[in-house]
Amino acid sequence: MTAHQTVRIGCASAFYGDSQLAARQLVDRGDIDYLVFDYLAEVTMAILAKAQAKDHRLGFAMDFVTVAMKDVIADCARKGIKVIANAGGVNVPGCIAALEELCSSLSLDLRIAGIYGDDLAGREEELATLGLPELQSGAPLPRKLASINAYLGARPIVRALEADAQIIVTGRVVDSAVVIAPLMHEFGWAREDYDQLAQAALAGHVIECGAQCTGGNFTDWHQVPDFSNMSYPIVEVSEDASFIVQIPPKTGGMVTPGTVGEQLLYEIGDPANYLLPDVACDWTGVKFETVGKDQLRVSGARGRAPGPQYKVCAIHADGFKLSGNFFMAGPRCAEKARASLEAWVKRTRRYFAEQGWPDYRGVSLEIIGAEDTYGPHSRARETREVMGKFGLHHDNPAALTFASHERAYLATSGPPGMSGFALERVRPTPLMRVHSSLIDKSAVPVTIQLGSEIIEQRCFDGDESSAPATGTRYPGSPVPVTKDAIHVPLEALAWARSGDKGDNANIGVMSRKPEFVPYLREQLTAESVRNYFAHTVRGEVTRFELPGILAFNFFITEALGGGGTASLLVDPQGKALAQMLLSKTITVPAKLLE
Repeated sequence: MTAHQTVRIGCASAFYGDSQLAARQLVDRGDIDYLVFDYLAEVTMAILAKAQAKDHRLGFAMDFVTVAMKDVIADCARKGIKVIANAGGVNVPGCIAALEELCSSLSLDLRIAGIYGDDLAGREEELATLGLPELQSGAPLPRKLASINAYLGARPIVRALEADAQIIVTGRVVDSAVVIAPLMHEFGWAREDYDQLAQAALAGHVIECGAQCTGGNFTDWHQVPDFSNMSYPIVEVSEDASFIVQIPPKTGGMVTPGTVGEQLLYEIGDPANYLLPDVACDWTGVKFETVGKDQLRVSGARGRAPGPQYKVCAIHADGFKLSGNFFMAGPRCAEKARASLEAWVKRTRRYFAEQGWPDYRGVSLEIIGAEDTYGPHSRARETREVMGKFGLHHDNPAALTFASHERAYLATSGPPGMSGFALERVRPTPLMRVHSSLIDKSAVPVTIQLGSEIIEQRCFDGDESSAPATGTRYPGSPVPVTKDAIHVPLEALAWARSGDKGDNANIGVMSRKPEFVPYLREQLTAESVRNYFAHTVRGEVTRFELPGILAFNFFITEALGGGGTASLLVDPQGKALAQMLLSKTITVPAKLLE
């Protein structure tokens, strides 16, 4: 147990490849007790698995050791800052060995622990008997996988902290586990303290994407003081589990209800049923309180017992894809770019037929600058420069290689004004799909390693049984249309952010003022959002409400053309969907905006 009445945790990484300067900022200016890192996305696991297959010493986030820790590990040791990172990827022992080698080179003696067991590769025959159907489609687990991992929880990390580990690296854990675990350890929370765990999970969710809660990707981006000196986030957590989101002094980000609210809404489904291995969360009653400049207190999360299963993510190849772009200028450039792409695809299809090859499995042609991604909501008029973007899917890489080479014919055989497409021939790459499923916790033994010693190996299961919950519906009353009604873009009334989960997307919308909520509730319905994106969404839209922060969350299925690396779209992760929705027109009384 710490002597502190609060615990301060800073997050220095939102993804593998984030800033090389974030850890130093937090260590020097953050006055933190814990430094945490989030490196692992679904496809990152497949990349790391491929790297380890080539060299058994690889398979973990190298930058964590060679950049981040090399820079700050000595100062963390001197200041007593503990480090928790999911940097272990598919080779946690290898990451421990690399860290120990770094410590040796700096004459440091630190207790380094690792958590693994999430990697289920090598158990395919056993897993096939379990079924593991895809959560949404029900499809069976593919036979040939690039990677397969269970999402572990916080309890194994707590055990490593109890063993006095100073640096802990994990394989695939839920992103918030690196924050939940130190809070459980420091405050002595039991596994049944579900309200506290739900708050801890929320703290982890808010900071897991780094600067996205301190001004990064914020709707009102023009208000952020200095992107060049961006702030990385800190949560100061009290024993009652309320926490204050803040930034290191003299840095360029900001903390407001809008910046934190957007991140709360990011990549969630039903806010009353956010499921984690340690707790099932209900965030519909969360409230914000500004307690100082760039300081926001967050409270009101509620929790209940988690379920008996882990989420499982498997990555598998499904043919190959080819993608690229070119520049087109001059009058009617959008028409020229489209004509060029369509002629090329038609030409290659004719050749495929002559060779007895099947047709493309998917074709995506988008003209960037003509607002193709907006569909019928495009406002593009006469533009004189565009980018022609293509994405092709085929089972035969030879077919895509032919298409890549043949694209060059357009240089002298197509409409005028094309440039920048023949500098290099793009190559086909595997099209990787995500298969999400569930597995019993009792089927996943977890290993805790301290140095070179295995200190524990067991399943972190239990008799948890959580009844599903759904968000409360708030139908409201019809809002009268007044004589002074005006039409304004949604951006005038709300902040918004969007994200992805496989082929699904979510768009979180948070009202700027309580007075706007009835108009948003009535006009920004699930049906209206579905209609707005009818040109790209193939699934359904469900709306949930978070009345505590005046927000709505729209969960959209089959929205991203397969999502991630499986999509041929220019925006495969739905990052721009919220920005597009902000142009949607809402009718309000003029006096409401005075």
